Amino acid sequence: MNFIETRGNDGKKADKVTFSQAIKNPSASFGGLYVPEYLPKIDKIFIDKSLDLSYKELTLKILDLFELDVDRNVLKEAIDLYDKFDDKNDPVPLKKIEDILFVNELYHGPTRAFKDMALQPFGYILSKIAQNENENYLILAATSGDTGPATLESFSNKDNIKVVCIYPEGGTSDVQKLQMVTQKGGNLKVIGINGNFDDAQASLKSLLSSKSFQDELNKTGIKLSAANSVNFGRIIFQIIYHVSAYIKLVKQKEIKNGDEIYIAVPSGNFGDALGAYYAKKMGINIRKILISANSNNILSDLINTGIYDIRQRSLIKTISPAMDILISSNVERLLYDKFGSKRCKELMDDLKNNGFYELSKNELANIQKDFRGYYCNDSETKHYISEYSAKNYLMDPHTATCIKAYDDIKCSRRKTVICSTAEWTKFAPAVMNAISCQNRVKFKDIEALEGISKIMNTQIPQSILKLFDAKIIHNTVIDKDNLEKEIFKFLEE
Repeated sequence: MNFIETRGNDGKKADKVTFSQAIKNPSASFGGLYVPEYLPKIDKIFIDKSLDLSYKELTLKILDLFELDVDRNVLKEAIDLYDKFDDKNDPVPLKKIEDILFVNELYHGPTRAFKDMALQPFGYILSKIAQNENENYLILAATSGDTGPATLESFSNKDNIKVVCIYPEGGTSDVQKLQMVTQKGGNLKVIGINGNFDDAQASLKSLLSSKSFQDELNKTGIKLSAANSVNFGRIIFQIIYHVSAYIKLVKQKEIKNGDEIYIAVPSGNFGDALGAYYAKKMGINIRKILISANSNNILSDLINTGIYDIRQRSLIKTISPAMDILISSNVERLLYDKFGSKRCKELMDDLKNNGFYELSKNELANIQKDFRGYYCNDSETKHYISEYSAKNYLMDPHTATCIKAYDDIKCSRRKTVICSTAEWTKFAPAVMNAISCQNRVKFKDIEALEGISKIMNTQIPQSILKLFDAKIIHNTVIDKDNLEKEIFKFLEE
């Protein structure tokens, strides 16, 4: 399968590339992204034949549909990394918490967040490609909290790979930051920047599209790639767990093959939502994808009004920091799929140049065929965490925002699957505020972890506990204008 560009071709890049080429260099013409030339189809027969497959077997079966130019043994070895999850036979448990409500728990990997689902196999595949082609790569990652730890874990001490991870200082949870700044791999560099995630992501995109930066890298024999979901190597694995959830519901006789379901997703960078949209287009019967934002409700505004406007907005810090984003990169792939490359480029140029774009009435209706938008403020989020902890189910603040969407549609009686993107341990102070009804107490992370563990009679993973005694290795915090200089300093060490 070939991959094409969301904003059209500039005459300088190839108009079609292979999967390997797309993941090695994810920056397409005019600053666009790569998408598959077409999506393979999943029908009822495929679902029936997949009911008894393990998650790893299903993953390989779906990857086969994409006809990737990657050795199948490499794909198998990459997928085998799911054996490191809590339960190698079920790395993504689907938990029933109410009669029609299910949670797809995507956080049972090494860093306790959904990013492990994609970055574990993706990191292995990319490093293998680099080794097989005798190439050296610099992998850039910008993180709002979870991409960073998962990227560092995936690429630590991999041959032919160096990683620079950029995070907004003060814009992650303490546990997320500790997962980054205590990483030991000699090929890793973690850099805090003074700013927010949008600043970090903008810096990453600028470097990916900078010819001068890449020319300087090439002089040292290093090529450039990225671990963020601008890279389709991430997105392809994010399709699979939505398919898996549907198949599990059929297998458990919660639905019949062909029944409609809802999928609710925390907004973030729109990668999870895009994975659900692609699963729907491939044939999984998803009635609507419910996008849950926090008070930075840029995506719910887009879905409800057709307007994407960041001109008068400032980023709001919330208790769900991985969703504290105003520019969600993967919306571009949706715009391309709905409206084509010419219109996609127009809209993205308007956003870049004017901080604003507006869809036509027909374009908005097209988006609303597949999506509904909601937003949930911090007070509501804590309420939902408290409500479900009383039912003996713990959820993190990002997952909890989805309950508001579920409350809106549950009268339909259709089964609803919430994507739980992180374990509660990564946001313990906010969760402790919610379940202890002590909203004004500023709990330390370890204090909150221990308090929740006692109240809920649940264990804290050792991988989280050991962070508090780990040595801080990365303590660099800079202004974003100094990022390029800091990267070359690292590469020269």
